[in-house]
Amino acid sequence: MDYYQIEQLLTPEQLLVRDSISEFVKSEVSPVIDQYAQDHKEIPDLMKKLGRIGALGPFIPEQYGGAGLDQIAYGLIMQELEYGDSAIRSAASVQSSLVMYPIYSFGSEDQKQKFLPGLAKGELIGAFGLTEPNHGSNPAGMETKLIKDGDGYRLNGAKMWITNAPICDIAVVWARDEEKKIRGVIVERAFQGFSTPETLNKWSLRVSKTGELVFDQVYIPKENILPEVNSMRGPLSCLNSARYGISWGAIGAAVDCYQTALKYAKERQQFGKPIASFQLQQKKMAEMVTEITKAQLLSLRLGQLKNEDQATPAQISMAKRNNVNMALQVAREARQILGAMGIVGDYPIMRHMMNLESVITYEGTHDIHLLITGNDITGISAF
Repeated sequence: MDYYQIEQLLTPEQLLVRDSISEFVKSEVSPVIDQYAQDHKEIPDLMKKLGRIGALGPFIPEQYGGAGLDQIAYGLIMQELEYGDSAIRSAASVQSSLVMYPIYSFGSEDQKQKFLPGLAKGELIGAFGLTEPNHGSNPAGMETKLIKDGDGYRLNGAKMWITNAPICDIAVVWARDEEKKIRGVIVERAFQGFSTPETLNKWSLRVSKTGELVFDQVYIPKENILPEVNSMRGPLSCLNSARYGISWGAIGAAVDCYQTALKYAKERQQFGKPIASFQLQQKKMAEMVTEITKAQLLSLRLGQLKNEDQATPAQISMAKRNNVNMALQVAREARQILGAMGIVGDYPIMRHMMNLESVITYEGTHDIHLLITGNDITGISAF
């Protein structure tokens, strides 16, 4: 859907990337995603499939297994994946922005060589540990501790609501050391005392594995400490990358809902004519197109700023908040157009709507992002 001819602003490489991911989603995801969501099961070998199409760490340089793409191409990948399902985009987003990004940005050369190529191929699955049972919107209050022990460290604590936790091979975890500094560590699955209980009975993101990261005296060798960061700048920069991708991804979910509603409205007959001919239905669809187009322009400009290394955290917060809320409202309006048919698994709308209820909360809640904007424009923190 390109009401403002935004395609004309994209490069041939960006269009090629978008179309290749779209083809993958329509052949590998869309035909099966509703059944997997109903069954609460993940798509088999999803990460390896995403690795084969270059969707994992696409902005990471080729020397470390990435594709070396720009930020707009990354955004387009997230958009097309979430057209399929938010959980598919989440898997790629976590791997790319929350695991590969910090290793590339803050890791040693040995860490980059050891982990990034396998993560890019989907042969290694990563998780990101920041949120804790007692600290969600206030990550600076984290209680997970990193204590010196000989040449290494002992890690104790717990993280929760972690995408990929039950299936991860490694986890990039943020903890407070004895000097109260925030350190990033790479926890490997084989480390003794590391466990990842699964979170079950979710009504949202049902084709994604979610769980906890639990650390009981886990020994972390010094070579698994990210050497180039020792403050909240580390995890927050990861979140900025992920939030940017979400701003694009939500557009994909909204477009799928809109297209489904438009097709249904043209075919569904009431009072002797298609319901698309009625003013109230046209109002709904016209507003959907308007809001989707505004979101596309917002993310595109943000991508340009990121390519120039000029995007601010507050600008990213605005785009994440606006676009996810937009997608959720589009999903709700689309459901109304379909009437009772909107709640059944034959159509993707209710699945998208339930997913977006999670997306509007994770990576910074809807309200927190509003306060980030308020802080930026007033200079006064409300939290």
